[in-house]
Order: sequence, then structure tokens, then C-alpha cells
Amino acid sequence: MKIINLIENTEGRIGCAFAHGLSFYVETEKHRLLLDLGPSEETLKNAAAVGVDLSKVDTVILSHGHYDHSGGIMPFLKINDRADIYMQESADGDYYADDGEGAEPRFRYIGIDKAIRESRQLRAVRGDLVIDDELELFTIKSRSHELPSTNRKLLVRRGDGYQRDDFGHEHFLRVMEKGRTVLMSGCAHNGILSILDEYMSRYGNAPDMVISGFHLMKKSDYSDSEIREVEEIARELKKYPTKFVTCHCTGLAAYELMKGIMGEKLGYVHSGEEV
Repeated sequence: MKIINLIENTEGRIGCAFAHGLSFYVETEKHRLLLDLGPSEETLKNAAAVGVDLSKVDTVILSHGHYDHSGGIMPFLKINDRADIYMQESADGDYYADDGEGAEPRFRYIGIDKAIRESRQLRAVRGDLVIDDELELFTIKSRSHELPSTNRKLLVRRGDGYQRDDFGHEHFLRVMEKGRTVLMSGCAHNGILSILDEYMSRYGNAPDMVISGFHLMKKSDYSDSEIREVEEIARELKKYPTKFVTCHCTGLAAYELMKGIMGEKLGYVHSGEEV
């Protein structure tokens, strides 16, 4: 199995752009797939820079309905007319971020390009889906932990009002090959601990590797309670017999806090780097 990051927030491989967003290329015995496509066509340029031929991709998984994971989909469709694109039916909802009272506009659209919904390659999913013996999508029916506090400003617009996003548009990818399993998520908005509890309930054992953003990034300093929250997540993750690789929305400050607790069990992948 080969896993390469195609774009991420931080500088990595020379010649690769970095930007707020996420995309991974995964190559297995049966598939060449993408988990997300980053914020823009820069993802496609990075793929060329690392030697990935996107015209050969057969499967695209959109982890959830935000622009920074989907902005490269429409450019991708111009060079690939055969890949199946899987997303939850609700991933084309009206998702917003609350940037605060001083921002203009206060509520910023962060959803996907609605044109994605019109693609003949789209395979809208409602809930869980077994794609084949290598790939499986699953969702969370009931969270076992509170949502990370950094999700508080993420909203969905319904009618004339805004409500807290419940992240029903997020699903998670289980990749299986030669007896080993990798759990992949875009941002783990539902909370990485709840996602792992769901995984354990379904499959009975922990994945060999987890690759995911943890959505713990903040633009301002962390409060004492937020630091404790990050540290508690790290302590819980350390209990798993699993290697964790994070990126994107975890943020480097939170990563360093977690690394201090998890040690070699946690790594960070930068833009253009191979896992």
C-alpha cells in the first residue's frame, strides 16, 4: 500500500504547494484512490510533482462537505472521466463558519461547489457503504464523546437561520490489504475518539494506522481548558496499539502538545510527503 499526501497546510516536499486543505493518494492492489482533493487545482499540480497520474484514479472519497477538501474536484473531472466519487448525500448542504461579530461577512460559506452534485461520476451515499473487500465507508450513529470544542463555530444554514453542524455529512474510510487496516478521515469533526469507538464496535479490533486531521487548530491561544482537552485526547489515543499520522486541521501547536504525550505513536505528514 502506498499513501502520499497531495496537499496539506504546511510546507513539505520541495516543489509542492501547501495550503489550508487536504488530499491523500492511496494505491492498493486493486485501487488508485483519492481521499479528498484539497482546496483548489493546486492539488493536481502537486500530484504531477510527486509522480501521481490522476487520470488512473478509479475512486474518490470526499470525507465531508467542506471546500478545503473538495475544491480540486471540478478541475479533477476535466482530466478523469471514470473515477467514482463517493460522498454523503448531505455533503452538499449549506455549511458556514462563524468568523465572529467583527468579521464582514460574519458567516462565511465553507461548503462544496454545488456543481459537483451534477457530475455523472457522483455516487451519493446515505450512511454506510461496503465498496469492495478493500474499501469500506462508515458513519457514526451516536457519538461516545463530546464534539471537540473547536467545532463550535461550524454551522449549517437552514432557511433564514444557522444551526450547529452535527456533521452527519462526514464519513470515514477503512482500507484493508493483506490483513492490515488503515482508518482515514479528513478532519474527524465527529471527534477522533468517537470515531475510534465506532470502529472498535464495528470491527472488534483497532486499525493498524490512523491517518486524519483532528480539528484542534485555533487561530488564537489555547485556554487552559482547551489545552487539557487536547492532552486528554492524546492520552486516550496513546492507549491504542495503533500508529497515528496527523496533518491539516490538527494544527502544529496541538500536534506538539500531543506529541509530547504520544511520542513515536504520533507523526505528522506535510504537503507532498509519503506516509
